[in-house]
Amino acid sequence: MRYAAIDIGSNAVRLLIAEIVENNHSVSFKKNTLVRVPLRLGDDAFLNQHLSERKSADLIKTMQAFSNLIDVYKVTDYMACATSAMREAKNGPDVVAQIKEKAGIDLEIVHGQKEAKIIYDSHAEQEIDKSKNYLYIDVGGGSTELSLFSAGELIASHSFNLGTIRILDNQDKEETWEEMREFIRKHTRGFKDIAGIGTGGNINKLYRLAEQKDKSPMPFNKLKSLYSYLSSFSLKDRINVLGLNHDRADVIIPACEIYITVMKTAGIKQIYVPSVGMVDGIIQTLIEKNFPQYR
Repeated sequence: MRYAAIDIGSNAVRLLIAEIVENNHSVSFKKNTLVRVPLRLGDDAFLNQHLSERKSADLIKTMQAFSNLIDVYKVTDYMACATSAMREAKNGPDVVAQIKEKAGIDLEIVHGQKEAKIIYDSHAEQEIDKSKNYLYIDVGGGSTELSLFSAGELIASHSFNLGTIRILDNQDKEETWEEMREFIRKHTRGFKDIAGIGTGGNINKLYRLAEQKDKSPMPFNKLKSLYSYLSSFSLKDRINVLGLNHDRADVIIPACEIYITVMKTAGIKQIYVPSVGMVDGIIQTLIEKNFPQYR
């Protein structure tokens, strides 16, 4: 049995096809195929609150390709979610209707809180000690989701209109930065030794650049050093010398700035990077829907 997850973000569009594995008293999944298309919807959405005809056409073509792959892989259930960029584009609902008509895919534009819940459902928390305190940090192109957990219980969660594309386009607001810092100060007060859990393409890349061994957490000082190192290169050299992809080389700097701000404000000394994201959470959401007996 196979499920598919589609994540339409601000910097890229992803399709994950996963094999569903049913054991005696649990259901898990194994990643089969992951396709990432570097389609940057955020520039249009955050600058003009509108997706251009060209970007809309590219997105529809991508969804048609994904629909064909879903068909060929004989997927039994799927879920397609669009996040920050589509939330802000005034013609988002029109594009959703065109995708349904031309690609046959039902797409949901999810609000920030649901996005945070899906990301949490990626089950990164299974690999960590649930008795401790963690701040979940997901940095995207258009928004940052923060969720504080203590002893496995959700204490507070919020989505902020602060993301890498937004910063690059100078569409971030100082009051949003302050709102995020105030949320962290308010909710982490009284919790000791909070560790970070980072999800998203940028922190995964930073973790690989840090060359951490055996899934060990990345120290805050290592992240700051990486930020200084990456900032010392021009955009061109980050691509040509460091070998970063074009659509990663620019956003990785503002991503560092968000992670550093969050970790500094919360007093976080290290961050775990389980290499999961929105698509993993979507697959997990489908499993919980179709196998309620294993919840």
